[in-house]
Amino acid sequence: MSKKISISKAIGEAMHEEMVRDKNVIILGEDMGVMGNVFGITRGFRDEFGADRVIDTPISESGFVGMSVGAAMRGMRPVAELMYNDFMTVCADPLLNQAAKMRYMTGGQLTIPMVVRMPMGSGRRNAGQHSQSLEAIFCHMPGLKVIAPASAEDAKGLLKSAIRDNDPVIFMEHKLLYAHKEEVPDGEYTTPIGEAKVKREGTDLTIISWSREVDFSLEAAENLAKEGINVEVLDLRTLVPLDWDSIVKSVSKTHNVVVVSEEVKRGSYAGEISAQIAEDLFDELDAPVERVCGLNITSPFSPPLEDVNFPHPADIEKAVKKVLNK
Repeated sequence: MSKKISISKAIGEAMHEEMVRDKNVIILGEDMGVMGNVFGITRGFRDEFGADRVIDTPISESGFVGMSVGAAMRGMRPVAELMYNDFMTVCADPLLNQAAKMRYMTGGQLTIPMVVRMPMGSGRRNAGQHSQSLEAIFCHMPGLKVIAPASAEDAKGLLKSAIRDNDPVIFMEHKLLYAHKEEVPDGEYTTPIGEAKVKREGTDLTIISWSREVDFSLEAAENLAKEGINVEVLDLRTLVPLDWDSIVKSVSKTHNVVVVSEEVKRGSYAGEISAQIAEDLFDELDAPVERVCGLNITSPFSPPLEDVNFPHPADIEKAVKKVLNK
C-alpha cells in the first residue's frame, strides 16, 4: 500500500518517525519550533516533543551547527537545518573542518551522527544569496556524505537512513520540489545511502542527474522519444558515496553521457563526474561527455533572468542531440 504526499510532508514524516523511534534524535535551527520551519515541515513537533528536542536557535549558523557537532560527539543525533544552503558559508568551520574530519582524526574513537538539512536551488526569486546549489563544496570534503533526492519516496527513505548513519550527512532539498506530491510506501522503510536509481531505461544515451534536474531530464527524455531518441535517466540520489557501479553499467550500455545539474558550471560536481567517466570509461564512450549546468553568474532576482540561469528540458534536449550528432 502507498499514499500520495508532498516531498515536504515526506521529509517531516521521516524526522517525526525517527524522533519517535530514538529519543536521541533532536531537531534544531532557526524557526524550527514555534513557527514549525519556514516551509511548515516541523509544524506541531515542538508541542509533541518539547522544547528540549525541537530547538529554536538564534540566527547563528556557526553556533548551532557547532553545537550539533558537540551533541553528536556526546551520543545525540542532531538534525540541524540551515534555512538556505547558501548559509553554509557562515558555518564552514564546524561543518567542513570539524564534523567532516573528527572521526578520521580520532582514529574512529568519535563518530559524528548528525544531519544538516539544506534547502537549495533557484526558481523562487530569492536572489543571489538564497538561490545557490552548493553541493560541489560538500562533495569536495572527505568525511561528509551528501544526499540530494528528487522524489518523495527517496526523500523520506534517505533522510531516515541519514539520521541513523554514524557519519555527518548533508541532506540537500530543492525548494521547488517541496510541493510535489508522489506515492510513498506505507509503513516503515529506509532507502540505502549510496545507491543510484534508473528512473527511465534507454539505449542511446545516459543522462546522469540529481534533485530537481531529474524531473527536467525525464521531461527531456520523453520529448526526445518522440523523435526516436531513446534516453536513459540515472538519478544519483546520493552524491557521496557515488554509485560508480551504476554509472559504469549505464554508460557501458549507452556509450554516450550528458551530466545535468543546477550548479554553476565552473567547479561543479557535474564536472567531477564527467572527469571520472572520461578517465575510467574512455573506451566506452562514442563521444565526449557533455555537461548541462547553471551559468557562471550570481543568481539574478529578475524572474526572466533567473529562468535562463539554470537548465531546462530544452537545454538538456539540445545537449543530447549535440552528443548524438543529431
